[in-house]
Amino acid sequence: MIRTVFADGKAEYDYLSMVRERSSDTDRNVTAIVSDIIDNVRKNGDKAVKEYTIKFDGKAPEFFEVSKEETEKAINDCDPQFIATLEKAAANIRDFHKRQLQQSWLTTKENGVILGQRIRGLEKVGVYVPGGTAAYPSSVLMNVIPAKIAGVKEIIMATPPLKNGKPNPDIMAAAKIAGVDRVFLMGGAQAVAALAYGTETVPKVDKIVGPGNIFVAAAKKLVYGTVDIDMIAGPSEILVLADETADPKFLAADLMSQAEHDKLASAILVTTSKKLAEETKSELERQMAQLSRKEIIDESLTNFGAIIVCEDMDKAVEMANGLAPEHLEVCCENPMEYIGRLDNAGSVFLGHYSPEPLGDYFAGPNHVLPTSGTARFFSPLSVDSFIKKSSFIYYTESALRADKDDIVRFADTEGLTAHANSIIVRFE
Repeated sequence: MIRTVFADGKAEYDYLSMVRERSSDTDRNVTAIVSDIIDNVRKNGDKAVKEYTIKFDGKAPEFFEVSKEETEKAINDCDPQFIATLEKAAANIRDFHKRQLQQSWLTTKENGVILGQRIRGLEKVGVYVPGGTAAYPSSVLMNVIPAKIAGVKEIIMATPPLKNGKPNPDIMAAAKIAGVDRVFLMGGAQAVAALAYGTETVPKVDKIVGPGNIFVAAAKKLVYGTVDIDMIAGPSEILVLADETADPKFLAADLMSQAEHDKLASAILVTTSKKLAEETKSELERQMAQLSRKEIIDESLTNFGAIIVCEDMDKAVEMANGLAPEHLEVCCENPMEYIGRLDNAGSVFLGHYSPEPLGDYFAGPNHVLPTSGTARFFSPLSVDSFIKKSSFIYYTESALRADKDDIVRFADTEGLTAHANSIIVRFE
């Protein structure tokens, strides 16, 4: 069961160090296997993808690409109420991400100089979506909708087939609602390789986004540079800041909502109340017994979970910033007073009625978030993730003449005489 740590300036940091190191070696153990898969797909294209699909998924589909007819058939197998829920969530996600859209701009100066920046969407983006036991339609919405808003010209989704060689109906419904252009039934590292390098049937993309297992994560890491990727995602994590006004029943439920993802997931409660810590631990034991993934939750909480008791909220905030969690809940009487002090977090959930699953599925902000402390310098997936920017410069002859001596001086100082000559020849 989850440990209790009393912050004394050492114990809490020993625990946090252990949490940071929990998955550091995992991807290295599969890198060789994934490298072989990528090389095989690069050389043998569709043939290699088909062989891996049979090996890992049980059956290869008749056609890699899902036809419009098959898409409609899959969607007809979905619960209509779930489709309505998908549409509501998609509307919230669109509304939030539309506010992130940037505009191209230019500025002119009195001497005739024109400077500016052109912004446009990427040409092709690949979205990887798990489709087996961990099928997440919500991830389709979160990855595709910002790309559509950014103006990406073509969005290509890769998802593993079911054991019968067919697509997951819920995934297909989300793909249609989000605006996916093409769907290919392939999974794992072989799908990442196909998207990164292209095959006879799968187009090469410019960027690959989306969640996946350790093989998918390792493949994305290896193809980075050939294509862009969203991020290297680690195990899920949540940190909950709570004062004495928090409900231990809510806190236990929220901690387990992340612990159920993975035995490496980390769920941490940081509180100023010893009483709340004890009551939350009791609630964890009571609620866990009723949950379908209780074995995973128990292992996650036992190995990587903690309830940390601090002397005051200042110390609790310091710990939150130090861990830089993926999800950060602030279950306090006045949560808004802390928002300006919480600098390192993927997504912040304020108050007793803003649990983390609200962000996972429905509210609108993106659930693709930086993990493993990378919220110190990474941001959530957004419209910005799917755009590229080019600057442009226009100088008149007189404007360049006015600045030429400074430019030449820079070039000479750096020893780049050809740079200097490019300016000088224009005024000889």
